[in-house]
Amino acid sequence: MTVIHSARLITSGTVTENAWVRFDGDRVAEIGSGTGWPADADVVDAAGGVLTPGFVDIHVHGGGTASYDGDAAQIAHAMATHHEHGTTRTALSLVTATQADLRSQLALIADLASDNPLILGSHLEGPYLDHAHKGAHAPELLADPQAEDIDALLAAARGTLVQITLAPEKPGAMAAIPRLVEAGVAVAVGHTAAGYEQALAAFDAGASLLTHAFNAMDGIYHRAPGPIGAALARDHVTLELINDGVHVHPAVAKMLWDAAPGRVALITDAMAAAGAADGDYVLGSLAVRVERGTARLVEGGAIAGSTLTLDAALRQSVDVCGVSLVDAVDALTRVPADAIGRRDIGRLEAGAAADAVLLTEQLEVTRVWGAGNALFTRAA
Repeated sequence: MTVIHSARLITSGTVTENAWVRFDGDRVAEIGSGTGWPADADVVDAAGGVLTPGFVDIHVHGGGTASYDGDAAQIAHAMATHHEHGTTRTALSLVTATQADLRSQLALIADLASDNPLILGSHLEGPYLDHAHKGAHAPELLADPQAEDIDALLAAARGTLVQITLAPEKPGAMAAIPRLVEAGVAVAVGHTAAGYEQALAAFDAGASLLTHAFNAMDGIYHRAPGPIGAALARDHVTLELINDGVHVHPAVAKMLWDAAPGRVALITDAMAAAGAADGDYVLGSLAVRVERGTARLVEGGAIAGSTLTLDAALRQSVDVCGVSLVDAVDALTRVPADAIGRRDIGRLEAGAAADAVLLTEQLEVTRVWGAGNALFTRAA
C-alpha cells in the first residue's frame, strides 16, 4: 500500500485541502482528509503540494528522441520521458503510413498493451486525411477509407484501437464512422476540408472528437463556422487542444475553454524531440527540423507535431491563458479519459486506477505514480 497525505487534492472539478489518498495495488482504496490514514503503508508526505490524477495523453507520437512507430524499446523510452512530466496513460499515435506498416504497428502495440496497462492502445492519425490539410503526413500515402482496410486495421489492433482521425469528406468516410464507433473506436474529425454542415453530419453519425482544434482545418469565419463551430454545437464532442503557445494563440485557446467548458482535452501531439534537444528528426517518413523547441517539416515548413509535455501545457493554460487550475487539471485527466471511454482513469476516487501526479505550487512535477507504481521521483 501507498499513502500520500497532506496534499491539496484536485480531481473531477473539486479541491480538497489536507487530503490523503491510499493506493492498494493498482487501485485507489480510499480517500480522506486530515489525519487518520493507515500507518502500515509506504507513506509519502505531500507537504501541501498539489496532487492530481495521472495525466492522460490521447494524442502523442513520441518523445525523448524516440517515436511510437518504432520498436518496443523505443516506445518504452518515449513513454518514460513523458512519465517524468506527469503523463501516466498514453494512446500511442501513429502518423500516415502504408496499410501494411500500420497493421504491423497496431499489432505490436496490442501486444505491448496486453502487458502494460499504461498503454491505452493506438491512435491512427491518418491515412484518411485531406491533402490540402495534411500537415506533416506523407501525401503519397493518404487514402480513402475502404471497408476492407478498416476491418483489417481493427483486426490487427485486436480491440486496442482507441481513436482514429479522419476527414469526413473523404469518399467512404461517413460509412466508416458508425463501423468504427461500433468497434469501440472514438472517431475524430481532423486534417479536413469539411465545412460546418459536413462536420456536423460526422458528429451526428457518431464522431466525438475534434483533432487539435484550429490546426489542419479551416478556422471560424462569421459566415462559415467550419468544423470548430460544428464541434462547439454538439455537446458530446471533445475538442483537443495543443496549448504550447505556438499552435494556438493564448487568447484563442482561452476562447475555446470559455466556449466549451468541460470539453477541452489538452494533448501534446508531441514528436520525438519532446524532452530532447533541438536538431534534425524524422516524423513518419518526413524530415523534421526542431529549432527553439518548434518542430517544422524541412520541406515546406509546416508545423510537424510539437515538443510539448503535459506539465508544460498545464502551466501554459493556468499562467498564460488564465484558465483555472481546476479546469486545467480536468482537461489533462478526466476529459481525455472520458473521451475514449475510460472512466476508470483520469480521476482519484475509490476504485479508480492508482495514477497520480504530485506538483509544487509552481506546477512542477515532483513525483508520479502509475497503476500504483512509482514512475518518477525528482531528485532532491
